[in-house]
Amino acid sequence: QVQLVESGGGLVQAGGSLRLSCAESGRSFSIYALGWFRHAPGKDREFVAAIRWNSGITYSTDSVKGRFTISRDNTKNTVYLQMNSLKPEDTAVYYCAATTYIGGSVYRTTSYSYWGQGIQVTVSS
Repeated sequence: QVQLVESGGGLVQAGGSLRLSCAESGRSFSIYALGWFRHAPGKDREFVAAIRWNSGITYSTDSVKGRFTISRDNTKNTVYLQMNSLKPEDTAVYYCAATTYIGGSVYRTTSYSYWGQGIQVTVSS
């Protein structure tokens, strides 16, 4: 069973930075991609960024391009989300997710079988 544990969230002022980490344990050899999603109050859970585990190919949503960077460290089975120039609208619970399904879309929550418990990111004005 794949397990995901997020860390690195917290409170930061607008314009600041945070780095989220997602540590994976279990059947890592079967992971196709890992992604970050966020759920803000009053909104649906939305895609933020994803990375293919083996190739390192990355994806991100337009609202975070140029500000957020996803990366991975295969030796530590860890994926990171570096968040710079944070805005109040980035405030949300951030979730790490993993998929083993090659045929799925990395942009959709339904493609992911494994989820972390979520971690709060709050950006003050």
